[in-house]
Amino acid sequence: MLDAIETYLALRRTTGFAMSTAEYLLKSFAAFAAERGQTYVETKTAIDWAALGPSVAQRDARLRAVCRFVRHVRVEDVGHELPPANHFGARKKRRTPHIYTTDEISRLVEAALRLRPTRGLRPHTQATLIALLSSTGLRTSEALKLTIADVTRDGLLIRETKFRKTRLVPLHDTAVAGLQRYLARRGPGSDDDPVFIDKRGRPLRYIAVKETFDRLVDKAGIRSTSARRPRLHDLRHSSGTAIIPATGGELHFSGRITRG
Repeated sequence: MLDAIETYLALRRTTGFAMSTAEYLLKSFAAFAAERGQTYVETKTAIDWAALGPSVAQRDARLRAVCRFVRHVRVEDVGHELPPANHFGARKKRRTPHIYTTDEISRLVEAALRLRPTRGLRPHTQATLIALLSSTGLRTSEALKLTIADVTRDGLLIRETKFRKTRLVPLHDTAVAGLQRYLARRGPGSDDDPVFIDKRGRPLRYIAVKETFDRLVDKAGIRSTSARRPRLHDLRHSSGTAIIPATGGELHFSGRITRG
């Protein structure tokens, strides 16, 4: 079974999937099946193995990983049984995002520009990052991985995205100008240097951005209509409507918004 699993993983990776979690799960299942002397997927064994997950969601995820593998391998070998994917009855619920208004994004940018020390780079780093995320729909991780060479005349070059592909995200002229002003303030660097850096010149970490953003949400007085607070990730869902006005004489990300 392991040979079939390795072939399946290799094929999926060529299409852009990382498959690290799937590899761990499928190899765990293969070992479990081997203890029962089985070289083919059997429904009862798959369910018994999946049932070892500590929660309904994890049991469901384990079983579905096996089902995806079986659908692939049965094309050439029908000896494998296909378990019922919905055996555990788990339902994945996506959290409803907070859609930031133009006014709320402006208040976030203004709050960022008031971060201490106000004369340092940090306020402009946070403000530029918020403006960029809200106007492009980039994932936070994608923005933090940007290097100076990725800021081109044609837009932002996003390398190794969620599906391990590269794409170009066009920017409005004012967004390009805002980034260039930030880079000028940031100071010279090589093409491989990150765009967004901390006070020590190191790549800005996601956890630091998130913690700062949560404080900025409070300072900007932004409240969600639901019981959950607005998130950093929600900026990605607000990019279809957001227009960023000039703030503090530093940022002016406006015009038609493009999604990457």
